[in-house]
Amino acid sequence: MRLIIDTDPGVDDAHALMAALAYPRVQVDAVVSVAGNVALARTTANACTILDAMDADVPVYAGCAAPLLQIPRWSTEFHGTDGLGDAGLPPSTRRVEREHGVDAIVRLANTAPGEITLLALGPLTNVAMATRLDPDLPGKFARLVMMGGAVNGMGNATPTAEFNILGDPEAAAIVFRTWPKLTLISWEATMAHGFSAEQMETLFTLGTSRSDFLARVSEGVLAAVAKYTGQRDMVEPDLLAAAAALEPSTVTKSEWHAVDVETSGPLTRGMTTVDWFHRTGKAPNVEIVTEMDTARVWEMLRSALA
Repeated sequence: MRLIIDTDPGVDDAHALMAALAYPRVQVDAVVSVAGNVALARTTANACTILDAMDADVPVYAGCAAPLLQIPRWSTEFHGTDGLGDAGLPPSTRRVEREHGVDAIVRLANTAPGEITLLALGPLTNVAMATRLDPDLPGKFARLVMMGGAVNGMGNATPTAEFNILGDPEAAAIVFRTWPKLTLISWEATMAHGFSAEQMETLFTLGTSRSDFLARVSEGVLAAVAKYTGQRDMVEPDLLAAAAALEPSTVTKSEWHAVDVETSGPLTRGMTTVDWFHRTGKAPNVEIVTEMDTARVWEMLRSALA
């Protein structure tokens, strides 16, 4: 499998990247950063730091620094001001490629049409811009797997909107309206497939440098989750998306529906609207994942930390 990872690291992005970079029989052709959990300079630097932790020789491309229309919004309350849990990690000396991340996505897709899976873990600004540059782009990827959306309206950024989609609703609307088939890990699926405090402690105490790295960057998120829920469990939205891309068999139940994004409603901007009962007559464009093999996903991350 060949993979491009479009990401806004982010602690859960780090978990997903670690699982993908260590996965056997996968070639990660590029990591493309986008502004999302924190500003672009930090997401780009964090991608380099994660690649260093995994000793991975993968090119990093900086993508879009702001949403298409709106003012950026960050998620520092969960991910820390540096995006990696304020763990105090030393800066990477890894070189970032000069080519813009959007151009890299288009170029790589055109050099190997039908061979590469695109894994999108942040706001969809880069993907939307790439699609505008090359309208035939959706047909040049084997799959698009993404984390985003609150398919039942149970938002984590607003009462109706999930963070990645709200991060750039216009970009999300472009992607949902132009990509005929994509696989979606929603916020509701995330909430149903977390890891327990005991599972996380096992990962933190494996005694490897990768395990130590995971523990350092994750502690702040665990504390933030505990503040809101009273439990030190870990939600893994991006890791679930990575698992669905790497091993489609980890998806044990899904449904195909027509999905779009609201861009203008004062109470619903960024909401993913799902045609659950086929009222619009539109063809289903999204595979909505509802159940996953959480035990296998946990094992994928554990294996990455060896």
